[in-house]
Amino acid sequence: MWVHPIISQRASKGQFAGLYSDLRAHPPKFFNYCRMSVATFDRLLGELRPALTFQDTNMRRSVSPEERLIITLRYLATGHSFSALHFEFRMGTSTIAGVVRATCSAIWMRLKASVLPHPTRQQWLDIAQGFLERAQFPNCIGALDGKHIRVKKPPNSGSQYYNYKQFFSVVLLALADTNYRFIIVDIGSYGSTADARIFRASRMGRWLQSNQLDVPQPANLPGSTGPPAPYVVVGDEGFALSSQLMRPFPRRGLDAKRRTFNYRLSRARRFVECAFGIFTHKWRVFLSPIQLAPQNVNVVIKACVVLHNYVRTYEATPDEDAQVESVPSGSDNIQLGRSGLAGLRVRELFADYFLSPIGSFPSHQ
Repeated sequence: MWVHPIISQRASKGQFAGLYSDLRAHPPKFFNYCRMSVATFDRLLGELRPALTFQDTNMRRSVSPEERLIITLRYLATGHSFSALHFEFRMGTSTIAGVVRATCSAIWMRLKASVLPHPTRQQWLDIAQGFLERAQFPNCIGALDGKHIRVKKPPNSGSQYYNYKQFFSVVLLALADTNYRFIIVDIGSYGSTADARIFRASRMGRWLQSNQLDVPQPANLPGSTGPPAPYVVVGDEGFALSSQLMRPFPRRGLDAKRRTFNYRLSRARRFVECAFGIFTHKWRVFLSPIQLAPQNVNVVIKACVVLHNYVRTYEATPDEDAQVESVPSGSDNIQLGRSGLAGLRVRELFADYFLSPIGSFPSHQ
């Protein structure tokens, strides 16, 4: 048959035809269905419409931009298989796969420049001010961490995608600000690769180490007359210490100075953990293994990163509660090179400042 009888009734009995108008009339239900408000959906649709509009032919009518976006958002919000969406929207499985892939690519290409821009020096200063006000960690320009995205084991991949948590994954490495937005991301590394190695090999890491990110020059810590401190990124024990990246002191034998430093760094680093929590609980496709080829998994992750920032920009408030992920413990067992020795001096500078009267922030101890 040219068109299956079930699919031929899409215009009258499909989920889009039966629900879309009713959902728009009930904003809370629309938000639960699409994971964004009606106003944000309309704004997003307006920006994507040129890329989602296709020509009708004598053989069949094209899928409308509204339906394409609804199908994609529903897939990202639930993680339902294409076979399940086939019955819900009364559309061919291969058609749904093509719609999701094309829409995710359009979201990334059309919106990445506006919601994931290359930060300017003033934007870095604004981010640092946010960390000072909300985490009491001065001269911090972002919290860095990696997120393992579960995937189905790719054929003939051996153990490349098998991570230390004992499942197959690709890694989303992200730098986040205090509004739980992603500043810079690296997507698609093998799950077996350590975060520190991914960071070293990524553009983000190379740009940071070679000072190509237009990061402000070192500045005095608030109220301090001591030597200027560089603007730094904070990470967990999985990253190597350097003058641009701060990690905690080893947990054994901590004195008051080092314990205070670890506490402040933890306050700053929690923002990237919270960002990942918000990210995965809004776009629930990440709560179960993604049944796609690795290159298509990367397309889905890119789209969700953009949508995360887009929704945070137009809907979320800075004080919104966030879902915090667990933080693994670690030790200072990474060998230090020249940059690591410089990082030791910078870390001691911050630790001395936090223990001093001007940097103690007593109301937050």
